[in-house]
Amino acid sequence: MNRFSAFVQKEFRHILRDRRTLLILFGMPVVQVLLFGFVLTNEIKNANIAVLDPSKDLESIALTSKLMSSGYFHLEKMLDSPSELDPAFRSGKIKMAIVYPPDFARQLQAGTAQLQLIGDASDPNTATTLINYANATIADYQQEKAVNSGVIPVKSLMVVQTRMRYNPEQKGVFNFVPGVMTLILMLVAAMMTSITIAKEKELGTMEVLLVSPLQPIQIILGKTAPYLVLTLLNAFIVVLLGIFVFGMPLRGSIFLLAAECVLYMFVALSLGIFISTKAKDQMTAMFISALGLMMPTMLLSGFIFPRESMPVPLQVIGNVIPATWFNPIIKGIMIKGVGLDVLWKQTLVLGAMAVFFLGLSLKNFKDRL
Repeated sequence: MNRFSAFVQKEFRHILRDRRTLLILFGMPVVQVLLFGFVLTNEIKNANIAVLDPSKDLESIALTSKLMSSGYFHLEKMLDSPSELDPAFRSGKIKMAIVYPPDFARQLQAGTAQLQLIGDASDPNTATTLINYANATIADYQQEKAVNSGVIPVKSLMVVQTRMRYNPEQKGVFNFVPGVMTLILMLVAAMMTSITIAKEKELGTMEVLLVSPLQPIQIILGKTAPYLVLTLLNAFIVVLLGIFVFGMPLRGSIFLLAAECVLYMFVALSLGIFISTKAKDQMTAMFISALGLMMPTMLLSGFIFPRESMPVPLQVIGNVIPATWFNPIIKGIMIKGVGLDVLWKQTLVLGAMAVFFLGLSLKNFKDRL
């Protein structure tokens, strides 16, 4: 019994001395609980919307104020004409628009007023949720108005028309295919390249590369090039499946789509190379790339859960995830048909990330064992 007790004590000391084991045992559950607790929610808050209000009367201003005070919406822009609706949606800055008639107050006094809600159905779940929030708030406004005036409404005073842009049938595949494409390209590219240099170290063949006339940048690019071609083939297959099997549109330039995919994959490959320069073996590299990239890409990039509902610190963390910038690029090109004039910011950020991670890889690449 004393031997067994000593053996158990030895194991406890061994575990307590191993910081990586302690991090997995205690750090991972805490991080997962916090992430899932803040991110896993069906409620949407502070969604950016636009308002087109040509009437600008007391009734329309009061209803807009009630919508904004609900906490679900954030007024991103006041529009002056219907021609501004399409650029606002195409830029991706708004999720929904509210359109008032020119004589909203007079129509209400006459008995019925027309009101239009337009949702960006490139993300059908978010669009449907926001439309439902708006309808509930409008119904509450009508009830308050009836109570204050002492009149029990027999019929609705407002006729709310709903339109869904880009995805009238509200197919979930319009959100699923771009998101899965973003996730697959990141994981395949980063995970496969993360084990390359680590594999050379583990097998002892790194010495051959170090004594060769190849420069570090040539070794890194040489390791990256085959995976870039194979991952591009993966992207091509996913796009074809989305178009011909699930009925996804391709309204934008196919050449721009291909160029953006290459840029995103280069970011992922550079990130994988950086991981491989830090990892000592293949298992560590695969663990870091799988755990460190998959969960943030799924939870914080806006693929599954809207980023507007997350706490500000998580939104800031999400900004450093490449998928956060690539997902709107895919949706913009395939679903909305936009070009580089709209997507220049996301493209510039991805380009900066590619240069940054490639520079880190070169800095951490050791030309001596």
